[in-house]
Amino acid sequence: MHHNKRVVIIVLDSVGIGELPDAANYGDAGSHTLGNIARAIGGLHVPYLEKLGLGRIEPLQGVAAIDSPQASYGKMAELSAGKDTTTGHWELMGLVLEKPFPTYPHGFPPEVIAEFSRRTGKEVLGNKPASGTQIIEELGAEHLATGKPIVYTSADSVFQIAAHEGVIPVAELYALCEQAREILQGAHAVGRVIARPFIGEPGNFTRTGHRKDFSRKPPQPTLLDVAKAAGYPVTGVGKIDNIFADQGLTASNHTTNDMAGVDATLECMRSQPNGIIFTNLCDFDMLYGHRNNVQGYAQALRNFDARIPELLQTVREHDLLVITADHGCDPTTASTDHSREYVPILVYGPALKSGINLGVRSSFADLAATIAEYLDVPAPKWGASFLNLLQ
Repeated sequence: MHHNKRVVIIVLDSVGIGELPDAANYGDAGSHTLGNIARAIGGLHVPYLEKLGLGRIEPLQGVAAIDSPQASYGKMAELSAGKDTTTGHWELMGLVLEKPFPTYPHGFPPEVIAEFSRRTGKEVLGNKPASGTQIIEELGAEHLATGKPIVYTSADSVFQIAAHEGVIPVAELYALCEQAREILQGAHAVGRVIARPFIGEPGNFTRTGHRKDFSRKPPQPTLLDVAKAAGYPVTGVGKIDNIFADQGLTASNHTTNDMAGVDATLECMRSQPNGIIFTNLCDFDMLYGHRNNVQGYAQALRNFDARIPELLQTVREHDLLVITADHGCDPTTASTDHSREYVPILVYGPALKSGINLGVRSSFADLAATIAEYLDVPAPKWGASFLNLLQ
């Protein structure tokens, strides 16, 4: 084990950089989260990402392709079938899903809902694909009157349960989700069951920060498991604990917004001597991508960009700092769902070469293979390391 080697991975949830060749199969032709946002606002202002080399990956309005970027840069294609958070993160850590998670464009089959009602004693409202904010506006009053939980899904492999905290307390909602997670196995093994608590009155409902994801466990070990088994500390920040069902982590800080996530990442960087710090920043996706809020998304990018100097100041000599994403969620398109896109990758380390074009990687798992080689742990089944380009 290398006692001074450390990798910090920051996933900007949904910050895609252009449609994949098969995007049309997913209804995502023309999606380009970063490019379309930049165009829509007349140019993106992210000077620190620009210095790292973001503008060298793809032409982005307002982001210069500078001559000597601080980081090495490229983009990665998703090899797994799918475009959801779980699939993307698992592949980043070396696990390619050969069969996609099941999705339910017409709602869940009667036998699933019947079994949920039998186990919980509760009939449900909804059972259809919907935007989370819209479905609580539509069914919230009926939920208050009847006490029935609201069940809905999306284009992702998710079983979501919304409930007013005054009607179904958060602890009880989590228990309902655990029942659903037990039911949703085999052919119906969705990626995530998600608790979606809210408060307020009809016409003025607000979702709270008590969201919780109940993920499928990774079916095979990921890089996180391998690093942990080798004796490295592995810390998840943000919803990494939920995405991996706590598997492969030695510590977790479940922050609930992006700036708290950056704060927690910096705190880990100051205290954790080696191993992996793995951060998910999900406001881009949750607050802006799914709500088609272009201005909000652009502001979130600027907010993260402004924190980059702190991250670079906290990097140590034998660190690998990686900024990437897990899929797209283009807020400029009619869709409110994730988009099947390439993800950017920026890799910085004081002891590494900078300004290297990493090219177009054929799998997100190339990142896991690179980290495995850097930490000197067994390589995952999938992915090709690009460490040789950086040394």
